[in-house]
Amino acid sequence: MLAGPPIVKADGTIETFDPNRLQASLVRAGARAYAAEQITEQIAKTVVAGASSREIYARAFALLRKEARPVAARYALRRALLEFGPSGHPFEDFISHLFRANGWQVTTRQIMQGKCVTHEVDFYAIREGEHLAAELKYHNDPAYKTDLKIALYVHARFEDIWQCDPAYRSCPVNRGFLITNTKFTGDAIAYASCAGIELLGWSYPRGTGLLEEMCRTKVYPVTTLTTLSRSEKRLLIDQGIIAVDTLIKRPDALDVLRLSPPRVGEIRAEANELLALPHPFD
Repeated sequence: MLAGPPIVKADGTIETFDPNRLQASLVRAGARAYAAEQITEQIAKTVVAGASSREIYARAFALLRKEARPVAARYALRRALLEFGPSGHPFEDFISHLFRANGWQVTTRQIMQGKCVTHEVDFYAIREGEHLAAELKYHNDPAYKTDLKIALYVHARFEDIWQCDPAYRSCPVNRGFLITNTKFTGDAIAYASCAGIELLGWSYPRGTGLLEEMCRTKVYPVTTLTTLSRSEKRLLIDQGIIAVDTLIKRPDALDVLRLSPPRVGEIRAEANELLALPHPFD
């Protein structure tokens, strides 16, 4: 399809609407090729100059939801992470759940002794002799990018931990991470690569970013389910239920919502169908 008019991205920059890119994102979410093509054509006919990417996303999501709720749920993953806010604790719990699915033993909010001062590290994980510590940065604004200033700050903390006398270090650390639910600036990526800090963000590293890892491990935020209202999602989060697979593994997980059996069945059906979707990056 031909490129469309200029549109406004979430960060305020202008780019040309690319229907092929939209169609590819729908297919990646799990939409059938024909459905993705039809949805893209409907949206492309009505996009006008100055339209926001948020508006285009909302229309695509609404059309996709009519086609297949589980696919719409996966299409909404980035927005779903934004619904964890306002605090960063649910995001920390979700990242812990994600890493546990990969075989890590995880502790959150771990106190570590540095050479100069003690530090509270958001995330600490052990697997097969590897010891990983991470600083997590959660943002409610999809336009926000984790920048060089944050990378410098995180690197300084890990340098202090790494330089601590092993005799006083209660928790060894082999790898230091900076993890965010959004994207990184180019300078943050360049500095982290040079300084030895590993990054995990929405689409970074390429091929193993947060989106790819969620789809590969089938660990999805509970906020992505389209059959749950915003208030129901918040009640589940407040009870520590932050991932879709928990609704399947724990029969009592939805009890706090006091729903009718048909509603419970509807929510669990969407959860099962979402978890059954094939990996879109294979």
